[in-house]
Amino acid sequence: MLAGALVLYGFTCAPTVLWQDSGLFVYRIWQNDMQGNLGIALAHPLYILIGMSVKLIPVGELAWRINMISAVFGAVAVANLFLLLRLWLERLWPALIGAITLAVSWTFWQNAVLAEVYTLYAAQLFTELIILLLYFKSKKTGYLYLLGLLNGLSIANHLWGVFPLLCYLIFILFKVLRKDISVKTLTVFIVLWIVGALPYEYLVIRNLFITGDFASTVRSALFGIMWQEHVLNTSVTVKIVAENIIFLVLNFPTPNIILLAIGIFVLWKKAPAKSFANILAAMCLLFFVFAFRYTVADRHAFFLPFYCICAIFFGIGADVVFRKFQSKTVVIVMLAFSLLPVPAYAVASEAARKCYKSLAQRRQRPYRDEYKYWLRPWKTGYYGAERFATEALQGVEENAIIYAYTTDVHAMIYTQQIKGVRPDVRIVSVYNSSPWSPDFNEETIAGLLAESAVYVTADRPGYCPKFILDNYELEKAGHLWRVVNKYEESETNGVN
Repeated sequence: MLAGALVLYGFTCAPTVLWQDSGLFVYRIWQNDMQGNLGIALAHPLYILIGMSVKLIPVGELAWRINMISAVFGAVAVANLFLLLRLWLERLWPALIGAITLAVSWTFWQNAVLAEVYTLYAAQLFTELIILLLYFKSKKTGYLYLLGLLNGLSIANHLWGVFPLLCYLIFILFKVLRKDISVKTLTVFIVLWIVGALPYEYLVIRNLFITGDFASTVRSALFGIMWQEHVLNTSVTVKIVAENIIFLVLNFPTPNIILLAIGIFVLWKKAPAKSFANILAAMCLLFFVFAFRYTVADRHAFFLPFYCICAIFFGIGADVVFRKFQSKTVVIVMLAFSLLPVPAYAVASEAARKCYKSLAQRRQRPYRDEYKYWLRPWKTGYYGAERFATEALQGVEENAIIYAYTTDVHAMIYTQQIKGVRPDVRIVSVYNSSPWSPDFNEETIAGLLAESAVYVTADRPGYCPKFILDNYELEKAGHLWRVVNKYEESETNGVN
């Protein structure tokens, strides 16, 4: 299972730098930047430490190596899911159905072929569940100690780990109150959790010493610099509900979806202990509720832990069906159904092009067909972001300034500083910029325009600085827009 998933993700992995957060992770790893500038909650220090180690491997392009981190951990996650179901159900085919279901699901596959933290978390989550299962099978306290350490490491990668931690602590506290587990066990669990979470805790303590502001450090540690409202959101619109349903369908476009319902229904009957079923169900609910009412632009990715738990239920449901219908034909049909998402993604882009016009109304990027880029999870041979960055950099004057929106900036910096394209150009952004870039704001823009050409990568509110849209004209110039004074624009057009 590990080898098969690794071949799938390795073959479909992005060969170079991509847009958005993926480009940001490549940039941070290249810069050995443990925290970034989005707040502690978005630092993901364990992932960055792994990336810094992979950076030292002299094989292939840097961005490809970083993308392959997700491919490797994606394969580990799929293998861990297979092992979890195999140990639990003691049967091969249900474990295979669950593992394949996750492996080819839209969100998981999509995040297994680009630089992101999510498949690492999935591999960690399944490892925790394997350890928890072994505890319920053996009742050996050592497994709880290991569980604490592993969950701490999960927190060091992504705060999703808080939800399983809550479930583990409630379970252990309940067992302590019943005197089934000693206080010592709880204490050791907590100590080992602290050890595992050290990379995250280091950033919290470091920020507290630097700023001296306890409240702002806590906000940064829990929400980042600007996402508190999204994290704590409690309102759900009809649009959000409809999109969430679409996300679910995209991940499991197969008749095997009935296995999910069966798996949930028989969970408590199949579990090695009622508490194990309770923990799994509680995790599933917490992951689902968090993602369902989350409002960030890429919130579809935040359903990934929920889909991981769903894949477990698919395996349980398959075990029920295979025991009832002991036929090779049933196994073959179920396996075929589990692979149906692959051709479904191949045709989904054209179907959405006809039925979901709003996707095309979003900001378009050169060499990125929004329908294919988002609805086909594979990124084999995709060089769109690097091609855009190369052509944009090569198309401007010497020492020009380019204000790049966050979607584009890290692909541009990567192309400039790793590939050596136009090192004279000064790239500026609200996140990261070229080291030699000037201050770029309402007070400095007039002076910058007087000394050099200035460009922006987008001409829309929210993507281009407001002070530019309010006070200057934008002229299309290749992939960019050149900033010009309104007075100069009028003279060019012959208007006095």
